[in-house]
Amino acid sequence: MKKVLKALLAVLLAIVLIVGGYFAYLFLSFHRMGDNVTLEVEDNQLGKILFAEDESGEAQTYKIVSWNIGFGAYESDYGFFMDGGTESRAWSKERLDQNLKTIGQVLNDQDADFYIIQEVDRDSTRSYHVDEAIYMKDACAGMSNVWALNYDSPYLMYPFTSPHGKSVAGLMTFTDYEITSAIRCELPIESGLTKFLDLDRCYSVCRMNVDNGKELVLYNMHLSAYTSDGTIANEQLWLLVADMKAEYEKGNYVVCGGDFNKDILGDSSVYFGKSDVEYTWAQPLPEGIFDGTGLQLVEPLDEENPVPSCRNADGPYHQGQYVLTIDGFIVSDNVEVVSSDVIDMQFAYSDHNPVEMTFILR
Repeated sequence: MKKVLKALLAVLLAIVLIVGGYFAYLFLSFHRMGDNVTLEVEDNQLGKILFAEDESGEAQTYKIVSWNIGFGAYESDYGFFMDGGTESRAWSKERLDQNLKTIGQVLNDQDADFYIIQEVDRDSTRSYHVDEAIYMKDACAGMSNVWALNYDSPYLMYPFTSPHGKSVAGLMTFTDYEITSAIRCELPIESGLTKFLDLDRCYSVCRMNVDNGKELVLYNMHLSAYTSDGTIANEQLWLLVADMKAEYEKGNYVVCGGDFNKDILGDSSVYFGKSDVEYTWAQPLPEGIFDGTGLQLVEPLDEENPVPSCRNADGPYHQGQYVLTIDGFIVSDNVEVVSSDVIDMQFAYSDHNPVEMTFILR
């Protein structure tokens, strides 16, 4: 009997040591990527500046596309474990490869002047350590491009049957114009255990010269989703808005886009109907966030034919699934928005549909 008890105690001790060691690894491995980090610009289109007017004196129109590609895994039949689904990795390396190629073709077909892309993996367990940035560069060949590391997370051992593993993901910005400088700006994050789920967060800032002596300051962002009560996501947005306001007050043009992880329509169910399951993770934007800033929210919405920009990936895409619009843009008052809409891909390649905006620099 004593031998049995000793064996049980030894097993229990081993489990405690393994679990304790793993949590120690999580805490010791967790680190932030840094603030105001200079980013490398590749394939920079030197000397190519923006024009407020074209050669005939007409206002020049520009197009920007923003897309959270969901690390290339979220095909229409995919459900993610953190959203209520079952999967923790892309279906297979082969399907990931094909999906990334198709995403790249969709982007290329848009023929935009600017692309801002979120959740691009470079060396992640969930995406079989594929460098997804290569696919995006192939799709946007010949454009200036910047990679900003959003998070580099320690190995997550959950789900136990197929661990999510280590994630290295970032934001990519592409443009036909010369990027004179680019930086990574750190966002506030949760301080408790939630930080291991939501990971690090940042936004990137790219500067381009305009022919009238001003600059276009382009922001690419992906705000927090898996927070305890949404407070951190609000703090992130306030910080971002303050930064953009300062640039506008210098006389620059400001364009920001990406994944807000907030219901930017206020109540998307007005346009898309109630879902069969209620979720609270995407709250409306804080009231008065843009008051007195010289900035305005751009909602990508055709009210006659509204299309959501995101689905909750609790399982394969289906009627009645929770859908809403959390992707969009913010511009300064000297940027005239001509149009903005969601590109309806039926969530075939990501849990997000891409969003686009055309604009003029006034």
